[in-house]
Amino acid sequence: MSHSTLAIPVSLSALVQEATCLAASGARAEAEAAYCAWIAANPADPQLYIAHFNHACLLGELGQNTLAANALTAALAINPDFLPARINLGSLMEKAGAPDQALGQWQDVAQRLVAVTGAAITYKVTALRQMARLLMEHQRLTAAEQVMRQSLDLRPNQRDVIEQYVAVRMAQCAWPVAQGWDSVGRDDMLRGMSPLSMLAFTDDPLLQLAQAHHHAGCLVDERADLSRHDRRDAAIEPGRRLRIGYVSSDLRDHAIGYLMAELFELHDRDRVEIFAYYCGPPSASEITRRTQEAVEHWVDIRAMTDEQAAIQIGADGIDILIDVNGYTRDARTALFARRPAPVQVNWLGYPGTMGTPWHQYIIADDWIIPPEHARWFSETVLRLPCYQPNDRKRVVAEQPSRAEAGLPEDAFVFCCFNASQKLNIHTVDRWVRILREVPNGVLWLLDGNEEMRRNLLARFAAAGIAPSRIVFAPRLANPSHLARYPLADLFLDTVPYGAHTTASDALWMAVPVLTLSGRSFASRVCGSLVRAAGTPEMVVESADEYVAHAIAFARAPDTLVALRTRLRMHRAHCRLFDMENLTTRIECLFEDMAERHRQGLTPTPDLVGLDEHLEVGLGFEHEAKEMLLEQDYEARYHAALQRRHAVRPFVTSRKSSSTRP
Repeated sequence: MSHSTLAIPVSLSALVQEATCLAASGARAEAEAAYCAWIAANPADPQLYIAHFNHACLLGELGQNTLAANALTAALAINPDFLPARINLGSLMEKAGAPDQALGQWQDVAQRLVAVTGAAITYKVTALRQMARLLMEHQRLTAAEQVMRQSLDLRPNQRDVIEQYVAVRMAQCAWPVAQGWDSVGRDDMLRGMSPLSMLAFTDDPLLQLAQAHHHAGCLVDERADLSRHDRRDAAIEPGRRLRIGYVSSDLRDHAIGYLMAELFELHDRDRVEIFAYYCGPPSASEITRRTQEAVEHWVDIRAMTDEQAAIQIGADGIDILIDVNGYTRDARTALFARRPAPVQVNWLGYPGTMGTPWHQYIIADDWIIPPEHARWFSETVLRLPCYQPNDRKRVVAEQPSRAEAGLPEDAFVFCCFNASQKLNIHTVDRWVRILREVPNGVLWLLDGNEEMRRNLLARFAAAGIAPSRIVFAPRLANPSHLARYPLADLFLDTVPYGAHTTASDALWMAVPVLTLSGRSFASRVCGSLVRAAGTPEMVVESADEYVAHAIAFARAPDTLVALRTRLRMHRAHCRLFDMENLTTRIECLFEDMAERHRQGLTPTPDLVGLDEHLEVGLGFEHEAKEMLLEQDYEARYHAALQRRHAVRPFVTSRKSSSTRP
């Protein structure tokens, strides 16, 4: 149907119906012409602004963003209070490279006085969410925090906004992190916190388990048909190679990608057939290329729904599916809920328990999860000699001088290159104690953002530490980042979320790492790495020991020379970098899992009593008093659970009798 012969519908509803049918049949140009004709023929229609809006939506689908923006502007000229048009116009402005103009449109939506209806609140919340996302992308974190707070004032039950709000406060080192207000209380904030943030918030493995379980229930719609492609009872035939699937968004220029690259190259193709299911952003990095060449099957599932990905994994006949994301960015948790493989494993990407019915195993080592800690995990624990793989082919650039890195030549340099989300008030207060006793010491931190620098410097200044003693290292490409490590004398770890890849980087570059191991998985990984590198004396288990050791090393720096020499000499054969042994051992674990499955012994995760543990854990003041220092940790839970049980009896079968009422 040409524009010249187009029959113009009489009413707007008839126009919308005709244009929708044309667009659905692929005749989008004809649909666009229908809008143009109707708009030209009805300049005084009271619903003309809606026609302009629908026309803009169609133009956007055709990729004609400038014309779409013009149509939205025309709609707003007629009805300035038509909020959907402002929201969409802001999106087009962002695409056009005008973020400030986009923010202006969305701010207008948020501030415009319109009738208080459910739809109006939805539009305002949508605009605020768009603003927060764009502000975070541009590292305007304080502004993003304020916008999210406005959004939560309108709708307090937005779990994803609470997650982002807490994460942004952590990134800024804005303490206390979980500071509620009238609309969102402290418990609401903790309940809505992402499990990943919870790992950095407190050294409380029972709360981490219970909150992960709660999060999984919010994340996966269990009312959906999740069993359509369930393969939990699929046979794993003996006498053939095991089919191993790794699901990850991080097989790229990312910490996990660097850790896993050599593992994929070393897998024994006579024992295992490796499938990599990639769900991250587009990547042409060298790490991605190495991984694609190393695995037998690279499957990009980014554009697949969880249902489609489950079908693909089932069609591939995967025996053991490894979740290398856990609760991290771009994870596919709902894919695992569909159980597309008979055995499903939590390993490496997320340093904690998943708390789901769908992950039967977690891989760790004897230090990270000693036998007496296994009760804090829903999964059955399997152990490697050292939990973390490494890449011995990492490229290192030429080492800069201290002056080039902004460091004083004659200072004792403490460093910590952990992300700002891992810092907390308790760790920083320990660093203050150390710097007070080491007057020639400086602390070299990985730069995060302007707010992080401002908040940290204010904290140190209030404690009498001059700002000049805190040096911020800009983010660099990995080869250059590795090259600057040896400029530091001693790496100081954080707790409860310690150094993982950053620790193995330091140890590879022969920089001693001092770490404090707590109870939780994330707090013990660094201790595992340090021990596996051959320096077990650098792992302490009390805050006072941590401070005393750091001061002692700074006062007698020659004692670190022997440690550096040991790290260099042991690097070629220590457990941390023995990738052949790790690869062989993990393949043995795969075979053990397969044999257990054949015998009907695949474990069932222990999830009983977690709702009660969550309520108890939320009641503890984690930021006021560090849970790491709590001597009677499980006794506190036991007493609180007994009180709850006396009021409302409940059943629990947690593996520890100390938490059973």
